[in-house]
Amino acid sequence: MSPGEVVLALLRRWYVLLIAALLTVLAAHQVLRPQASWASSSVIVLKPPVTGNQPNQLANLQPPLAAVSYAIIQQLDSPAGKSELRAAGVLGTYSLVPRNSGTSVTPQYLIPSLQIQAVRPAAALADTDVYLIISVYRRHLDTLQGAQHIPADSRMSVDLLVPPNSVLQTGTKSRALAGVGLTGLFCGVLLALWTDRRLRPDRPGDRPGDQPADQPVDRPQLGPAHTAPAVN
Repeated sequence: MSPGEVVLALLRRWYVLLIAALLTVLAAHQVLRPQASWASSSVIVLKPPVTGNQPNQLANLQPPLAAVSYAIIQQLDSPAGKSELRAAGVLGTYSLVPRNSGTSVTPQYLIPSLQIQAVRPAAALADTDVYLIISVYRRHLDTLQGAQHIPADSRMSVDLLVPPNSVLQTGTKSRALAGVGLTGLFCGVLLALWTDRRLRPDRPGDRPGDQPADQPVDRPQLGPAHTAPAVN
């Protein structure tokens, strides 16, 4: 299909382009007036028990603690754990991200710290979800240590390094509008060409084996054996 044929097809199916433009405008309106959302974030750390040799718990963060923390995270990420969080009142979108200590020397996930994030339409709701997730995390830790019959003074504990703090989420409207506009243009042109292809009647030559009506029909040539006799 030549560029001229594309332009003619678009002109014939102008109503398809009009519908695509209206849908694009509606989508752009939603982009310009998005629903407000707040993201709350907090950081907790799993601490070992206090010992005589190491009274500072934060100075004794060993890799086995990170393994225990990751095991609890896997429990909360399982279908049963997600159902437990929903039953506890966590109704928004959340994420559990194991994080490092912030240094480039320590390998990833060797420090038993966990970043908890929750997104809700209101700041108070997002902070509440984070506190609820921390509460469920602590309950899983207590259950795990209780199953091993660990004494209370020898158990690991959870410390809140960064309290929940909500931030209003704002996106770049210009990029969103550009994306919506390009998507609407591409889909509109594609749909218009497809509609024109489906609705236009078949013309001679459109299908393989067809010949135009004004094309001369080849007729067999008469050989010497079919030459008419001469008249005396």
